[in-house]
Formats: sequence, C-alpha cells, structure tokens
Amino acid sequence: MIGTAKAAAGVALRAAPGLMVVYVLVMLAEAIAPIAVAWLTKLVVDSLAGEGSAAELTTLAVGLAAAGVLVSALPQLMQYLTSEMGRLFTAQTTAQLFSATLRFAGLRRFEDPNFHDQLRMARNSLSTGQEVVTGSLGIVSAVITLTGMVGSLLMVSPVLTGIVLATGVPALLAQLRLSHRRAAMMWDIGPAERRQMFYGDLLTTVAAAKEIRLFNSGRFLRGRMMTELRTSNAARRRMDIKELSVEGLLTLLGALVAGGGLIWAVVSAGSGALSVGDVALLIAAIGAVQAALNGLIVGIAALHQDLLMFGHYVAVTSAEPDLPIPAEPVPLPRLKHGIQLTNVWFRYSEDHPWILRGLNLFIPAAAAVAIVGLNGAGKSTLVKLLCRFYDPQHGSITWDGVDIRDVHPDDLRHRISGVFQDHMAYDMSAADNVSIGFVPAREDEGRIRGAAHEAGIDDKLSSLPRGYDTLLTRMFFSDEDKDDPDTGVVLSGGQWQRTALARAMFRGHRDLVILDEPSAGLDPEAEADVHARTRRRRHGATSLLISHRLNTVRDADLIIVLENGTIREAGKHHALMAARGPYARLFNLQATGYREPEEAVAL
Repeated sequence: MIGTAKAAAGVALRAAPGLMVVYVLVMLAEAIAPIAVAWLTKLVVDSLAGEGSAAELTTLAVGLAAAGVLVSALPQLMQYLTSEMGRLFTAQTTAQLFSATLRFAGLRRFEDPNFHDQLRMARNSLSTGQEVVTGSLGIVSAVITLTGMVGSLLMVSPVLTGIVLATGVPALLAQLRLSHRRAAMMWDIGPAERRQMFYGDLLTTVAAAKEIRLFNSGRFLRGRMMTELRTSNAARRRMDIKELSVEGLLTLLGALVAGGGLIWAVVSAGSGALSVGDVALLIAAIGAVQAALNGLIVGIAALHQDLLMFGHYVAVTSAEPDLPIPAEPVPLPRLKHGIQLTNVWFRYSEDHPWILRGLNLFIPAAAAVAIVGLNGAGKSTLVKLLCRFYDPQHGSITWDGVDIRDVHPDDLRHRISGVFQDHMAYDMSAADNVSIGFVPAREDEGRIRGAAHEAGIDDKLSSLPRGYDTLLTRMFFSDEDKDDPDTGVVLSGGQWQRTALARAMFRGHRDLVILDEPSAGLDPEAEADVHARTRRRRHGATSLLISHRLNTVRDADLIIVLENGTIREAGKHHALMAARGPYARLFNLQATGYREPEEAVAL
C-alpha cells in the first residue's frame, strides 16, 4: 500500500503543486484552531471567575472571536480546495489511465473479463487517489488536533485521558476491518454490476432496440438486469447493516465515557478540586478528543479502503504491455518479397483449443491471397496475428525475413490498412468517420472526399444536412445541432460498409491490405461495385482477402482453404475447382442457390 500512496501523492503533485502547498497550510490552521478555542475559552472563564482586568478580558475575547471565525470559515475554504484538487486530480488520473490502456498493443487484456472488472474499478477510483492524499493530510490534521487536546486533557485528568484514548483501540480495529470488508465486497459485486450495466445498455441502445421489440424480449432482459441489481444491493445492504451495528456500539461506548467524565468533573468542581475554567476545558477537551480520535480512526479506515480501491488504478497504469515491445525495434522494410508464417500454433489461452495448428503459409508481395473456410477455421485469428494483436505460442511470422516481434507494433500497423467485417460505426461526424483511418491527415478535406469517392459514398455524405460535418448518430448532437435534433443521420448497413472502406482508403497506399468480408451485407450490385473498387485499390499491393462468398475471391492469385487451423488445399480458382476438393464443394454448394433445380441436380 505504500507504493499506492506514493503513486497518489505523485499524481497530486503533478496535477496541482501550488494548490497542494495552500491546502497543507490551510489544513494546519484548521487543525490548530480548535485547540486555540479550547484554551482561550478556559482563560476567559478563569478571568471572569477571578475578576480579570477589562483589557485582559478584551484581548482574550478578541482572540476567542478570531479563533471562532477561523473554526467556522476554514472548513468552507477546505471544501473548495478539496473540490478543486479533486477536479485537477481526476483530470490527471483520467489522462494517465487511458494513456495506460493505449500501451496495451494487443487484444488479450480487452478480451479478459477479469481485466474488464479491474478496469471498471480503476475508472471508478479516478478521484479516489485524491482522497488518499487529502485523507492522509486529514490524518495529520487529526493527529495535531488530538495531540493538543490530549495535552489539555492530561492537565485536568490523566486517568480520564487514558480511558478516552483506550476506547479508540477497538474502534480503530473495527473500522479497519470494515474498510477491508467493503473493498472486498466492491470487488465481489463487480461482475454483477458490469452485467447490470450490460443489460441496461441493451435496453437503451438503438443497436438492440429492433430485435428486443420484435422478439418482445425487453421484460426478460429487464428481469435479468434487476436480478443483478438485487444481487449487488443485497451485498451492499449486508455491509451497511454490519457497519451500522459496529458504529452504533462504538458511538454508545464514546457517549458513556463522555457522560462519565462530565459527572466526575461536576463532582470534582463541587468539591473544589477543579476550577470552573478546568471544567469548561475538560468538557471541550473530551468532546474534541473524541471527535479528533473518531476522525482519526475514520480517516485511517477510509484511507485504508481508498488505498485498496486506488490500487486497481495503479495496477492498470503500471501494468506491463500485453505484448513484448523490443527495446531496440528493428526497422521494417517495404514489403518486396513476402510474409512467411512458419509452424504457427495459436490458442487464446491454455483453457482453449488450438485455433492454428502448425500453420505454414507464404503470402507473396504484390499478390492477392484469399483465405476461405468454414466458421472457426482460423481466418480471423490469422488476421489478428498478422496485425500482431496477439503473438503465436509457437512458430514465427516474418516480413521480408524480419520477425514482426522484433518490430514496434506501431511501425508494423503503419504499413497495414484494412476493412473488417465488424467495422466500427463511430458516433461522430462523417468527416471523422473517414479521417480516423489516418489521424495525421484528418484536416485534409480533399483527401477525405477523395477516399469517400473512391469507396462510392461521397455522393451520400455530401448530401447530408451539414455535409461531411453531419453527425452519423442519433445519440449525440453537435453544438450547432442542439436546437435541431432532426439533423443527426444514421446510415444504412451498406452505407456504413462503404464508409469503412473509405476509412481504409484514406490511409493511402500500404504494403498490406486486409479485406475481411468487405462486402458483407451488400446487395449483389453493390457487392460487385465494392469488389471492383477494392481490386483497383489493391493493385500492386499485397492483399489478404477473407470472404465466405467464394465468387468474390475467384480472381485471387492464390486461394488458401483453411480447415481446423491447417491448410487443407491451396491454388488458383480453376485448379481448385478441377481438384474437386473442399473448395470446389463449397463453391458448388453456394452456386446451387443461383441455379435452376434441374441444373443443381446435374451437379
């Protein structure tokens, strides 16, 4: 936890160094003010009882009034400073957290449920680190106040002082145990809360609205959401009841000690053992000591819990990259010879089956290579490995003889462009949706329109209410559109497909072009048009084509048929058809749907 505390302090100092100094000074003044009030009260009472001079009383009264003003005003100032520190701290931790996620060059962590739980906890604790800092300083403040009040109480009654302090030991132990249990509870209910958010998103997003209403499954999903909510609520309720019972007993113990001390003081004053000022000081000191002690205990317990929570943030931001990044990356040459996969074995974890099994494949430079096969054959996994979203467990992938593990992932991906079947539809403007394919050139309007024209979507995007500045979403509005909610536009599936194609074309010429079902969801005419456009684009580039529609890959220079993670057969279209193997069977099976019944029988 020391490392977590140091991390929180480091963030605070980077976020607001000057404000931290002011905060510490005000905190010290706030800690000393109650001590001053207690002693000035004693002096005033003793001066009144002893008939002190008017000048002495006036001076004490002015001092007491000033201390009272500080006691009243400093908490308000501290509240503002705490809020301002929280804003600056949260901005700093937010930037660092998402910078850390960008260090994960691969996909493994993003496909790990445990990481998602930890990431959710880290996002929830973005401001917790600031509470670690202010909590730590609050403990220092409580110690200062407690020390001053204990010293005052010792002068009146050492025995009573010992009793008051002794009651803090079980309180501290109980609060620490409660904080540990609450942090553990927050982790335990994490999956339930994430599932609850998932069901809630399903019930409120456009993407799921059609199916939910068509299948009338909304009540079912709502039921599951409420089940998860009740699960997390039950855990929180049990925790709250536990805290209520423990803190109730501690409060009762403190009240009994304070009441006993008051009775003793009154009896002692009646016998002349204590002065009136001593009684006033004792009453103030007991309350102040108990308040400071309770604040110290609660502060330590809260700090303990905050450290546990902020530990998730520290774990994410300090995590090593999910892919090893070479200390001295090798420069990646322009692809002139080809990409070689040698004895590549891959599975997503030790609990999963092998997806690729000793795969050997050569992708020649400037050639169009098609990968076909049934679902689960390993086509998408092969793409992930070529982009180095994962590393194979065995074997190697070389780019003109250079192992891609020796190259920085950014340099490798700079050489690649692609369209994926599960392409993104960003809730941003049309220009952003195209230019996000190559952010350094996002201000080049001519290049944006050129890529859209090449993908066959320029006419549509240009005709939108605000042209390329139109938001392609009904989820948000721009500042210009906030008073006109009808300007947000949602594209059709085919139009989104072409926008994704424009995004890939916006990147310009790349050594490797990956086309993963680029025409999925398009009508036959649009499909033919898209493939004609992609053929022109990939001319002279190394292309990897993945498609279930075999008619779209028949012109490829090499067709690879994957089956159970291995190459079943390879060759050109005519050679594979003549071989009457798996490719020919799949091709004829698809062609049957376009033939007359008697033609299909003839096959």
